[in-house]
Amino acid sequence: MARNLLSILDLVPLTPSAGPAAGLRASTELARMAESLGFHRYWVGEHHGVAGVGASAPAVLIAHLAAATSTIRLGAGGVMLSNHAPMVVAEQFATLEGLHPGRIDLGVGSAAGATAEVAQALRQGAQERFAGKLADLSCFLGGAFPPGHRHAGIRVSPAAAPAPPLWLLGASESSALLAGELGLPYAFAHHLNAAGAEGALAAYRGSFRPSARQSRPYALVSVAVVAADTGAGAHRLARDAGLPGGALVGDGPAVRAALKVMRDELGADELMIVTNVVDAAARRRSYTLLAPLTR
Repeated sequence: MARNLLSILDLVPLTPSAGPAAGLRASTELARMAESLGFHRYWVGEHHGVAGVGASAPAVLIAHLAAATSTIRLGAGGVMLSNHAPMVVAEQFATLEGLHPGRIDLGVGSAAGATAEVAQALRQGAQERFAGKLADLSCFLGGAFPPGHRHAGIRVSPAAAPAPPLWLLGASESSALLAGELGLPYAFAHHLNAAGAEGALAAYRGSFRPSARQSRPYALVSVAVVAADTGAGAHRLARDAGLPGGALVGDGPAVRAALKVMRDELGADELMIVTNVVDAAARRRSYTLLAPLTR
């Protein structure tokens, strides 16, 4: 695996006994460690009303993690655009880009990241279609709308030049097709739909149209991984975390080999690993065992 093409997705697992502050501190420590070990990106998710998950405000958390690190790319994996006004998201990430130039990624998805009840509270009745919100977000980030558009003349402040990279996240062929048609880099959630990865990535590459943002297809695959010093220890952690069958679980050498195979079989440009176990030390150890792949 080429250097710097291994990244981390953090859902900020929380333990009730330790309290939320402990989980947030653990993610800060993990981001610093990831930077020192050579991981390329560190993304955080967006989930609401989920017990044991502390990733609910990506922009706030990214700002904190970026201030606590100096070189690693930080981003959202992703902002659930259905929950937000596109201009607000554009302003948040333009501000982040201004504070930390060249280090910010904006990944967006169409899911709510929440139950229907929680989603209603988040959206306050706003039902604009995802594709329309995505188009508006792209224009806000790019600095201009087409003549005659209802938002023509509105500018984001502060403006980011260049704007942070815009990614489309998904776990289906429909999201892959949209990413390809818009000429965006695509992040496929293998950890949510392992069986659909091959078809989605083929759809993405087949539909890709070069754009001002991206001249060629770029596919990132996020995969659930648990590595430990022994295979038995890794499987015990995975069972405790309730991980699905698509997870890669084992000792360090076994998981590193499996990641290489996955990269080659899917033709992924980049792999992003998510180790959603609550034991902070075990989580750090898992990423440490996989760090040789970044070199």
